[in-house]
Amino acid sequence: MKLGYLKPKFFSVMKNYSSEQFLKDLIAGVIVAIIALPLSIALALASGVEPACGVYTAIAAGFIVSLLGGSRVQIAGPTAAFATIVAGIVATKGMGGLMLATIMAGIILILLGFLKLGSLIKFIPNTITVGFTAGIAVTIAVGQIKDFLGITYADGIKPIETVEKLKENINFIDTFNWQSLFVGAVCLAILIAYPKLERRIPPSLIAVVVGAVMVKVIPSMDAAVYTIGDLYTIPKGLPTPAFSEIDFSLGNIASLLPNALTIAILAAVESLLSCVVADSMVNSRHKSNAELVAQGAGNIASVLFGGIPATGAIARTAANAKNGGKTPVAGMVHAVVLLLVILFLVPYASLIPMPTIAAILFMVAYNMSEWRKFVKIVKLSPKSDVAVLFLTFALTVIFDLVVAIEFGMVLAALLFMKRMSEETSVTGWKYIDHDTDPDSIDLRDVPKNVRVYEISGPMFFGAADKILDIKLKDFTHCLIIRMRSVPAIDATAMSSLEQVYDKCKKKGVTLILSHVNEQPLEAMKKSGLYNKIGAENFCAHIDEALEKGAKL
Repeated sequence: MKLGYLKPKFFSVMKNYSSEQFLKDLIAGVIVAIIALPLSIALALASGVEPACGVYTAIAAGFIVSLLGGSRVQIAGPTAAFATIVAGIVATKGMGGLMLATIMAGIILILLGFLKLGSLIKFIPNTITVGFTAGIAVTIAVGQIKDFLGITYADGIKPIETVEKLKENINFIDTFNWQSLFVGAVCLAILIAYPKLERRIPPSLIAVVVGAVMVKVIPSMDAAVYTIGDLYTIPKGLPTPAFSEIDFSLGNIASLLPNALTIAILAAVESLLSCVVADSMVNSRHKSNAELVAQGAGNIASVLFGGIPATGAIARTAANAKNGGKTPVAGMVHAVVLLLVILFLVPYASLIPMPTIAAILFMVAYNMSEWRKFVKIVKLSPKSDVAVLFLTFALTVIFDLVVAIEFGMVLAALLFMKRMSEETSVTGWKYIDHDTDPDSIDLRDVPKNVRVYEISGPMFFGAADKILDIKLKDFTHCLIIRMRSVPAIDATAMSSLEQVYDKCKKKGVTLILSHVNEQPLEAMKKSGLYNKIGAENFCAHIDEALEKGAKL
């Protein structure tokens, strides 16, 4: 079996690698690491895990995906898309459950790559991706209101769902403190305004530094505003893999399978979308199947080293390309820099204020919301697409991503089948009086004993009932079904066609099929209908079929 389609980009680009390109990759990698550090910590907290888990993810998954991936500049790490699903798994199944679900997702991704299924991601409707992306953005933003306002919950209250968080924020709004709001507002203003003035230094880094200085320098802030170090402990170095936390029982695997599938789908969709964006920036073309295998390996490595699910991060990937990164080396440098941070600079990360993290996540939520796409779909798309969009969005916010994707895909598939069934028609040819119809010269002569029906569109279960509408007259000796516009047929439609054949046989009517395309013909041969009808009753052209029918 040839596996060239899985060959990582790293090994292709290294053939002509130069010291000049290494310098560019080094600079780009360092810049991306600076961007990734506060984001990784923030996204870990939004996911309901320790802040160090986000950095571990960026290190392990970032390095593996760059080494084995199918893109020249892909940067992998924790992303906002996973925040709600990770938080839900951790709350119900613990870190052991998250590890198992992510390992399962990694295996699924690797299998998708080996089976060359990377291109199948395009069959997920845009309405679903926009819907759940907007829903995730809302859940992330709602989850940061507490820290942004400095709200304190009563002991034992740890809301998980978005609606629960809103409710508790309202219940405990009287505990909010102005110091947290002030720090958060200043940091949010920096994140909004700074990019308009200066683009060389990441705004999140400026916000982190300003927020930390404010809390340490102003006495009233130090006492009232929580920092990461006040609430969490960031250990130095990388953790030891904890296999003992994983329950490999069949029951646990079965219960986590829906979550694993969701993680795999999200990782595949987001990473391949990121690859497409990156291709246009570096004039390259990614290898989708190699990327899926790399994402699978990266996710497994991530959770084994204390991380969470990872995927290609579009913003960090774009930053890599814009700052001169042109090969996977830049992504590997980014991972190494983060490793050095976790080994030597942990005390400084503990000084980051929680309102600053909330402000960063507000901007992440806004940037990922794609609200312009959302509005455009609502304004310009068919009502069925708008229904899928709102359903996916609402289910993501009210329940979770698993439910949203399941219902969204089912509804999208049903609506698609409805549209396709409406496009499929079974119409009978009418007998024309040549003396009164001026257009009859364009029509063929159809003998009175012959009935001709023409099928247009795919014959599938959504349109199978239309085939049964075919009617036979008492004087009919031959039924011709013209199938030149039928590209495909499925088992349900085949069953309906067999019923038509049985009806013809019962009434002594000969069934002739005209211009049967390749897929329907192969399906008929496989089902046995071809032999029942007889090879002599399959005609290449309607004229041949009419000539044959006239003799019956």
